Order: sequence, then structure tokens, then C-alpha cells
Amino acid sequence: MSWIGLLLIGIGLTDLVFSVRPRAVVPECVGASVLILVGLACDLTSATDVVALIVMAAVVVAWGQTVTRGFGRGPAWLPLVVLGVGLAGVIVVSGEAGEAGGRLQTWLDDVALPVLAGTDADWALLLAGVLLVQLSTGNVVVRLVLAATGTMDPRRHGEPEDPEMRLKGGRLLGPMERVFIVCLGLAGYVTAASIVVAAKGLLRFPELSSRRDQDRIHQLTEYFLVGSFVSWLFALGSLVLLA
Repeated sequence: MSWIGLLLIGIGLTDLVFSVRPRAVVPECVGASVLILVGLACDLTSATDVVALIVMAAVVVAWGQTVTRGFGRGPAWLPLVVLGVGLAGVIVVSGEAGEAGGRLQTWLDDVALPVLAGTDADWALLLAGVLLVQLSTGNVVVRLVLAATGTMDPRRHGEPEDPEMRLKGGRLLGPMERVFIVCLGLAGYVTAASIVVAAKGLLRFPELSSRRDQDRIHQLTEYFLVGSFVSWLFALGSLVLLA
């Protein structure tokens, strides 16, 4: 469980740093470094754990590099494969992970927040990773799927023809709805997530139906439907890791 959480933390932090400071190599280096430092701080210092930390750091760097190329002239499906294979591999071997502890467990034992009472470091790492990837990584995955399916051209990002520019607010609404869905699931109200789905559809309906150009309506509708379903599935899939 600790390895899964650390990988998600590394990937989530990489995308978050890139969204703030889009610099080549820097975001993935930050994500990989934090992954290793947090793992060591949690007493994951056995030979097996150290090897796993290095491999996961390499996955984070590969993710950052392939995402950069996927948003340019490279294949958009490649970073999705890197993410899927890397996460699946860590899940398969997660039983070999050592028990996390160290400073994180000490802090959890002393913290006064009722929601964290009795929480172990392994679950806390996984929770942090799951919540972190809902922020920027979810948006990255959505854009990659849209590009891979031909729904949008990532090279035209930010231009007037970009559907994202016509459906403004998606980059903010997406993280908010994913975090909301995960929180509802943790509280035991997964079915209440349907409220998010219905509300988003109602809010976007005027924008999707106000265009006179039918081609644009179809393009925006496809963009909205594909992007929304990928975003919701990303949140629900992340929630499964916490079950």
C-alpha cells in the first residue's frame, strides 16, 4: 500500500509542479525526489524498499517526459501506457513493501484531528497520493485521452479553436468534482456522486446548445462527454484503491 501511495504522490506532484512552473525536466525531478525522500522518511529503508523507490522514481520521470511529448508531436497514448503499466506493476508487488512508519507515523499518533485518529502511515500515504492526483494529474489524463481518441488536438491548446477555451472553467471544475467524488466515497455516499454528474450536465447545457454552428456543437458535446466520463472514472478508479 505504501508503494502505491508514494508512486501517486510522485506523479501527482510532478503534474502539479508542471501546472505552476512548466519547465522541462524540473517537475518530474521534483516528483521523483520527493517520492524518495518521503519513502526514506517513512522508514522504508530495506533493500527491497530502496530498489522499489528507485524504480518508482524512474516511472515518475518517464511519465513526465512522455506527457511532455504527448502534448506535442509524440503519441498521446504512450504516457497513458506508462501510467497504467507502472501503477499495475506496483499494485502487483505491493505486498512486498515494508510497513511505513517513521516521522509520518509519529505525526499521525500525535495529531489532534479526529478524521486521522488511528490512521496508520501506509493508509495515510495512499490517501495523500489519491487526493494529490485528483488535482492536476486527472486533467492531464483527460487531455491525453481526448488527444489519443482524436477529440482534440493538443498542439492547438490555448487557441480559439480549442474546445477547452470555449468550455472555460473545466480545468478548475474537474479537480473539484474529482475530489468531491472521492470524499463522498470515503464518507460512504458513493451514490451521491450522481448529483455531481447531473449538476455538471445542467450547468454546461446552455454552453453546449447556444452555438449556431452544428459542427461546433457536436465537437463541444463530444469533448464534454468524453472528458467528463474520463474524469469521473479517474476519480472512481482512485477511490477503489482506498477501498
